[in-house]
Amino acid sequence: MADDLVFYTHPQSRGRIVRWMLEEVGKPYRTEIIDFGPAMKGAAYRAINPMGKVPALRHGETVITETAAICAYLADAFPESALAPPPGDRLRGPYYRWLFFAAGPIEAAMSNKALGFVVPDGRERMMGYGTYADVMNALERALDQPGYLLGEQFSAADVYLGSQVGFSMQFGMMEKRPAFEAYWARLSARPAAIRAREIDDALTPPSKSG
Repeated sequence: MADDLVFYTHPQSRGRIVRWMLEEVGKPYRTEIIDFGPAMKGAAYRAINPMGKVPALRHGETVITETAAICAYLADAFPESALAPPPGDRLRGPYYRWLFFAAGPIEAAMSNKALGFVVPDGRERMMGYGTYADVMNALERALDQPGYLLGEQFSAADVYLGSQVGFSMQFGMMEKRPAFEAYWARLSARPAAIRAREIDDALTPPSKSG
């Protein structure tokens, strides 16, 4: 069908974020598991995502890659899900701000921290995020409140940013500040988040030992 949703993913990837977003949207979708290695880097899948990475999404004839872009696309493609403020709404600006703060400064700061890279003193202007401390303090100010990034309205920005908070704290890439832990506790208890975890956990290959 022209409006079919096809989700290309692996359960041990950022595709878990998109799975959660799809569960929040609540529309039927088909999952294609792409294994790491030759399948993900092969010509067939590179025709969908030239980067040879998951996740990716096909909606009819439209292909979307990059996790934040997929979340934003789904929110706009299915406005009845109420996962993004409509254009012209006063919250549309903050929605974009935090969605792309997560895709830019948080993603870069967390990746650099995981790799052991520290911005040298005096070179902060070269980095889009400044310093790790700058990112953490800005994020704490945003999350030190009840509810969500946009107040009472849950949005795709919470799916994307919240997933990064939960993952980064789990693996020691982000400090476990009280505001971060409380925010993630609220998000991870959402029914769609629970469904998504259960689906991907069931699809995760068993760990090899010995």
